[in-house]
Amino acid sequence: MFDYESLRVIWWVLIGVLCIGFAITDGFDMGVGMLSPFIGKTDSERRVMINAIAPHWDGNQVWLITAGGALFAAWPLVYATVFSGFYVALILALASLWLRPLGFDYRSKLPNSQWRNLWDKAIFVGSFVPPIIFGIAFGNLMQGIPFELNEFMVPTYQGSFFELLNPFALLCGGVSLLMILTQGATFLQMKTTAAIHARTRNIAVISAILMAILFVIAGFAAQGINGYVITSQVLPNAASDPLTKEVARQMSGLFTNYHNHPVLWIAPILAVVMPLLTAICSRADRSGFAFLFSSLTAVGVILTFGFATFPFFVPSSLEPNASLTIWDSSSSKYTLHLITIVAFVMVPVILAYTSWCYYKMFGRLDTKYIEDNKTSLY
Repeated sequence: MFDYESLRVIWWVLIGVLCIGFAITDGFDMGVGMLSPFIGKTDSERRVMINAIAPHWDGNQVWLITAGGALFAAWPLVYATVFSGFYVALILALASLWLRPLGFDYRSKLPNSQWRNLWDKAIFVGSFVPPIIFGIAFGNLMQGIPFELNEFMVPTYQGSFFELLNPFALLCGGVSLLMILTQGATFLQMKTTAAIHARTRNIAVISAILMAILFVIAGFAAQGINGYVITSQVLPNAASDPLTKEVARQMSGLFTNYHNHPVLWIAPILAVVMPLLTAICSRADRSGFAFLFSSLTAVGVILTFGFATFPFFVPSSLEPNASLTIWDSSSSKYTLHLITIVAFVMVPVILAYTSWCYYKMFGRLDTKYIEDNKTSLY
């Protein structure tokens, strides 16, 4: 049905789609979780915020699980390298994600305020840590990570956890955090009323503007980073073998694709313009448009990363020739062909029932609804 080159491109695109889906859907979950201890001034207000995402939060995490599974199936060497190199960071992210379901499920089991405040903190941590970790991870992937491959194609990470916390990566973590915070604030604008609605509107305006500013700063900082460029012949249909190419590091190499294909600038333009439109619409109390533009912000940010690093998945700062690209680190053609058929069938089904669930469960919540149904809600 498809040649090897096309299959590799298809799965590069699908991984991007899954990352975007996670940022948009689980993004507003985490944004709400970060805001709940601060925006909710009373227990009822916090329950309004938590129950605004109650029908969707667990389903939204499927995007992350699917992205991990897809990476393992389509790009096993990338999966092995990233999950071993970022092991401590990813464990921190996963451990914090465990706190969210615990907080949601146990928070309202007892009426004691100390009990509920404890689980509110757990929800906050479970929502605050992952966006920063993921942003830092993407920041390090743009710079390259110190790993090497032996003759058996076994990756060995030579860095440490604290080396991941470099200035540019932390800057990317800040962009990710503000992007998710804005996503949660705009979602709450659509789902709440009265005081909560007003507070989240103000938060959305501030966080969206700060996110745009931080993204621009990160763009200027990226000009001083040595990017990676393949200098040898590229064989998109060849069997996977990362050690058959030559790679050079070049100043401003992250902008090579943008210089060669100016149309790609649409991605960073989206990432700057959309948060400004989010702020304008939030200020004007057009919550639906604010959420739409916030979601498009996530699209712009993730596409900016993808276009900047293509065709690299995991560049190696230690041994550039061993960098993993979409052309030389994928599964076999047969494997990609098989999982492509599955994806073409299942992805539309997932999108269809997810859209139906959002449509059927959409509506605004207030404290009266919480009080009337306090024994059956989070």
